[in-house]
Amino acid sequence: MSPEVVRSDLVVEADGLARCGWVGADPDYIRYHDEEWGQPLHGDRALFEKMSLEGFQAGLSWITILRKRPRFREVFEGFEPEVVATFGGDDIERLMADAGIVRNRAKIEATISNARLVADMAAGELDALLWSFAVSGGERPRPRALSELPATTAASDALSRDLRRRGFRFVGPTTMYALMQSAGMVDDHLEGCWRAA
Repeated sequence: MSPEVVRSDLVVEADGLARCGWVGADPDYIRYHDEEWGQPLHGDRALFEKMSLEGFQAGLSWITILRKRPRFREVFEGFEPEVVATFGGDDIERLMADAGIVRNRAKIEATISNARLVADMAAGELDALLWSFAVSGGERPRPRALSELPATTAASDALSRDLRRRGFRFVGPTTMYALMQSAGMVDDHLEGCWRAA
């Protein structure tokens, strides 16, 4: 059954719940929207994984990354920064040969380099750093349409600058805004979506 478009990029599936229109009818997207997207995510490991996957997503659709996420988690050792930080040339070649992930050398090397930076941080430091750029719900009205969602914001620009200054790679403003949305640092569920706070 096709989703019913009810208003301003909201759709209603067979379960009767109104969702942000980008979800469509894809069961993977529905689960991701309902259980993860926009939900506050904490912890250095979890946020390093999210940052890494958003970096891999650059230039691709998120559904591609979502479907490859189990394999990403497997080959990147659960995205434990201390483990990924030890990866060397052989690991890069192993990852480049793995069709289960996005085989982009620059993104793989950036993930390893970023893991080294995170591993050098104090416990909880990455979490605190990323969340220091969070946008509270009262700072702007809830969007009514997908066209109202920005690609970047002043907060994602500032976060990107801060991370790049520290040596992080594949952390541009658009990628960081996607991270902020997915990790709940900004709530971009559309007005009328059942997940809207």
